[in-house]
Parts: sequence; structure tokens; C-alpha cells
Amino acid sequence: MTTAPAQTWWTAAEIAEARLPDMPTTKRRVNDLARRHGWASQPGKVRRRKGRGGGLEYHVSLFPTRAKVALSKMHGMHDAAQEAPKRSRDQAWAEFDKLKAKAKATAETRLTALREVDALERAGMTRTEAVRAVARQTGKSEKTLWNWLALVEGIAPEDWLPYLAPASGKGRKTQTPLDDAFLDLVKTYFLTKSQPPLTAAYDWAEEVAQKEGIPVAPLWKVRRTIAETVPEHVQVYLRKGAHALSRYFPHQTRDKTYMHAMEAVQTDYHKFDVFIQFPDREKPGRIQIIAISDIYSGKFLAYRLSETANGHTVQLAFGDLVRRYGIPLHCLMDNGHEFVNKVMTGQTEHRKRFKLVQGEVLGLFPLLGIELHFATPGWGQAKPIERAFRDLCDRVAKNPAFVGAYTGRNTVEKPENHGARAIPLEDFRAVLEREIAAHNARRGRRSEVANQRSFDEVFNESYAASPITKATEEQQRLWLMRAEGVRADRKNGEVSIYGSRYWAEWMWQIAGKDVTVRFDPDDLHAGLLVYQMDGTFLGEAPVKRAGGFLSVADAKEHNRDKKAFKRLTREQARIEKKMTDAAASKRLAAAREDAPGDGLPDAGVIRLPKIHPAAPKGGRRRAEVPEEEERLTARVTKLEQRRASPKPDERDPEEDFARALELEQMQDDGQPMTPEQADWLAQYQTTSEYRSRLRMHRALGKNNE
Repeated sequence: MTTAPAQTWWTAAEIAEARLPDMPTTKRRVNDLARRHGWASQPGKVRRRKGRGGGLEYHVSLFPTRAKVALSKMHGMHDAAQEAPKRSRDQAWAEFDKLKAKAKATAETRLTALREVDALERAGMTRTEAVRAVARQTGKSEKTLWNWLALVEGIAPEDWLPYLAPASGKGRKTQTPLDDAFLDLVKTYFLTKSQPPLTAAYDWAEEVAQKEGIPVAPLWKVRRTIAETVPEHVQVYLRKGAHALSRYFPHQTRDKTYMHAMEAVQTDYHKFDVFIQFPDREKPGRIQIIAISDIYSGKFLAYRLSETANGHTVQLAFGDLVRRYGIPLHCLMDNGHEFVNKVMTGQTEHRKRFKLVQGEVLGLFPLLGIELHFATPGWGQAKPIERAFRDLCDRVAKNPAFVGAYTGRNTVEKPENHGARAIPLEDFRAVLEREIAAHNARRGRRSEVANQRSFDEVFNESYAASPITKATEEQQRLWLMRAEGVRADRKNGEVSIYGSRYWAEWMWQIAGKDVTVRFDPDDLHAGLLVYQMDGTFLGEAPVKRAGGFLSVADAKEHNRDKKAFKRLTREQARIEKKMTDAAASKRLAAAREDAPGDGLPDAGVIRLPKIHPAAPKGGRRRAEVPEEEERLTARVTKLEQRRASPKPDERDPEEDFARALELEQMQDDGQPMTPEQADWLAQYQTTSEYRSRLRMHRALGKNNE
């Protein structure tokens, strides 16, 4: 690369535009510099510019030393531009934006110093003098300032800041990069629903990597790489599931200020953590509440108690609501069987539980025009009533009147006096009634519509000024009655339901037809009200024969368990996992095959023990068992006969191994061997053929010799 400047003659404008070290950056100041140093009086170093406009041109030899060196470097960089390309303005600012605050502060300090140098130059000082003055002022060396000036050489002053930032270290020599195959192994074992620790996943991956020849990275690098490349929400999804992932999404704030009382209600079940003594049972149990609250105000409007969650109790609770407060426009509930049953929601689309069947009984909610909304089960943010349950039930279950009957929220939180007593049902009902009233009347509520008032005050104010749909006597009766779609007898129109038979003379008209019957669930002897499937009233049907029970609750409890549908499972995403768990398990098992138990290698050379001349030839056991001596003698004879038989041209490996086994057996039995036999056995035991066949013999057994 040449060191001579590419251009030897320069005009004042070209010198200013080049922004060379120790040279002014404006045409006027370049001309002033030329006058002060007498450039025009030096022969051979100034000439008239040819072409239009005229003017003077100065030879490069008049420039200061640093300017000439810079020109030489610029020429060399121009010749080899591909070797060190200059960062673009956009790239420099983009990289600067990613730097940490400390690096940005350093760049600002350097910029302040260079601005001072530039200001001194504009005041008439040479660059060398300006650098020397700023160096004394800032305490930096002149060399440091010249290096900073070199960083912004050829850069517009408004863009100096990103070029003065310290190097981020990305171009420095780094350690060996982490192997992708090993990282995939670690992530495969780590990102599973069993949630193993990263150290265990690393150890498993290391076993497989050593078996398959994959480079192993240190644990700290793997941990840092996973933390930097696998987002936290992805790790939560793969290790904890979709339900846990949903909690990482920002919750939705829902506005209630535009609503009014009884516009929408919500309902849900809750089991109290209190032992209850029921009148008809000897063993105590827990009781559940089906509660209905107003969404706008938060007030509890109606509730019923039952031992189990069932649609019968839901219907009674809504009957209380409709009779006292009116008919709401909307109802929020989950899709449990006790809520989403055909009696309550028949012919309602998107019930999640049952298919919409043509000719199905019209449910009570669509019959009265109540629009249903189904909340996500087990998601408290979807139903504000669950938050109210937590507030209410802490005051009920932990009430001073129930000390000794509190069960605890789970088996881990059982109190020390667990099971000490049970509360009579009527006593529990009285305390619950008082606590619900206190819950509704408590002031200081902080919702957007309460403004430190109580639920009662908010509800009453809105209820008095809002349009409320009051239920007629017939509508109230519909909520308190149970509806079922049944088929009348084809001969006389008799209707049978829950073991009781109902018939009237007019019922021959509905023989063999599907009808809707409504009845008092607490008194089946009161008779039926028969309707057509479209809701048209037909008439009354008195009971024909008494059944064996007075309440429909037990029958309903039996019917509710007849059908159950499995919920659809969510599809599992294989984010960051390159293989299935089964494949990973197979690779781990393969890595552990043929692993030595204690790491002891096979002996390469085996030395036979020396037999003392005075030692007994057959041993004590041989003397006591003559038959054994005869068997060993026959084996030796057979071996000698085999040796004496003509040998084939090629050696038989199986025969050599069999011979070695016989000689080893003789050695173990204490039988003497000839020197030739001992030498052959010692040499054969050092061969790889013997070691491989011995391992196969031990693994497969003697039957596979």
C-alpha cells in the first residue's frame, strides 16, 4: 500500500472540506493560515488554479506533518477500502443506542474535550496548540486527545458522539463458541413439564455428548446462553404449561362505570372450610354456597346452601333473585354442569358442554331473554365474585363462633384443633346471614363506582334510577319449577317422571309427543304443568300414583353423573425443543450402554501361579470324591486326543477358545498342565480375540459357547 498522498495540489476549499489534522475546516481560515505562514511567497509550492473561477492551489508539502500523514493514511484506506470499511452514520448511532449508560457517559466526556479543541481552533489557535491546551485543562495526555480526534476524522461534528464511544468488545477474541448440538441437548432435558434443575439437565446432556463426541461447554456458559436466548415466557410455557403462561400476559382492566344495577349478575359455587353437622346425617361434612352478586355494585343478591354443587340449587337461587330484584339482562358463569345444564341453558349456543339439538327444551335463561357469558374456569380474574368469596369466606370460616370446626384451606394448613367439633346447620346459616349483610354494608370500597361507599349504597342508588325488568307471577313460577323434555305415553298421553305418573283426561291429545313439564322440585305430589316444546301452556296433570320420595334432589344427583365430557387438551408447542422426550430418553439410555462398572480394564498379561512340588495333586476334595478325578482324567485324555488329531490348515477360533476354557478349568481345579499347555494359554489370553470372546461368553452364558 502506497504512503504518498493521492492529491498533491489543493485549493483552500478542498483543504477545508478534507478536515485534516492541524488544518482549519473553513475556506476563510485556510486562506488566513496561508497568509500567516507565507505560503504564496514560497516558489514552486503555489500556483494558479486552471479552469473556471481561478484561485490558488497549494502544494501538499506546505501542510503540517500530521495533515500529510493523515492524507497518506486516507490514500491508503482509499486503496484498501474493503480492508477497514467505515461505519455508516445510521449504523454508528444504532450501535451507540445499545450501549450501557457508562459507555455513553464516556463518549460524552470525550465529545466535550473535542468540542473545546474545536472552539480553540476557531479562536485562531493551531490544532496542536489547542490539543496541548485542552490536555492541560482535562488532565488527559495529548496522545489520548489525538487518538480521539482520529476516531472522528472525516465525520461531521454533529455525529461525533457515537464514534467516540469506547469499543464494546464484540470484535475482541472470544472463547470457543457454545456448540448448538450440546445446547439443544441441555434445553431438551431442561424444558420439560417435570421441571428438572438445570444442573441435572446439564449432567444428562454431558453423558450423551461424551458418548456421541459432541463438544461440552461449561455450565455457566450454558446457563447464560439459555437465559439470553430463551425468553422467560417460553421457559414458563414449556416447564409449567399454558395455564401458567397466561399469567404472564397483562390482565385486562374492565370498566363498570357505564353499567347499572341488575344489568349483569355473576354466579359461582364455593365450599366452606367448616365442618357442618347435618340434621339427617351422623357424620359431619362441608357445605357449599351458590351465590349470585351484582357485577356493577358487587353486592350479594341471593344465595342457597347445599351439600353438593347441582343445578337444582342453582335454579332455586335464581328463583330468589328473580322474585326479589327482577330479571337481569346478562349473567356471567363458568361452564360447570351445575350451571350449564339443559334445564337452565337449553337451546343456548356455545354452552361448551352439550351439542345444540333440534327440538331441545328451551332453557330458563333464553326463555326470559338473559344473555349468558361463560368465564374461564379456575381463572379468578374472569369472575370478580371469586375475589368477593375470598373476602367473605375468611370472615365466615374463621369466625369466632366456628373455632374448632375450621378445616383449613388444604391438608397442609390444618389447624391444631382440626375436627374438634361440628357446627349445626342452622347455626351456620345464621352466622352466614349476618356476615353477608355485613359484607354488603361495609363502607370504604375502592372500586371505580364505589368511591369509598358500601355495596348496598352503590346498588340502591343505581337500582332506584335504572330500568329494571320485574318478573310476573308466571315467570317467578317458571324459575321455581323444574323443566324437563319428556315423551308422553303413546296410548293415553300419560307422563312419567322420577318414578311418579301424571295423567288427565285431556292428555290423549299429546300421546306419543314430546312435551315440557314443570313441577315443584320439593313436592312432586303437587302435579305437573304441561307445555308444548315451544312454551305454549297445555294444562295441568295431577299425580296418578305416589312415588317413593318427596324431593327431586337425590334423583338429580344421580342424573348429573350420567354423562361427562372430557375437555379438549391444549396443543403443546415444541418451542426450542428439537426432539421429543422419548427420543431424548433413548439417547440418554444409549449413552449409558456398555459403561464400565468400576473402570477396571482387562488384564493384558496373566501370570500362572507356581505349584509347589509338595502340594497334593488332586486336592482334598478330589481325594474325597474319586468320581471327580475320573471326570478330570477323562477331560485331559479328550484334550490330548484332540491335540493329537490332524489339524486343518486354518486355525479355528472357536476351537481355540474352547481349548482355553478347558485349560482354565483344569487350572481352577488344581490339575497339572504341561509346559506347552501353560505357554499356549498364557499367550492366547493376551490376544484381543480371547478378550472379546470371553465378554461374549460371560454375557450369553455357557449354552452359547
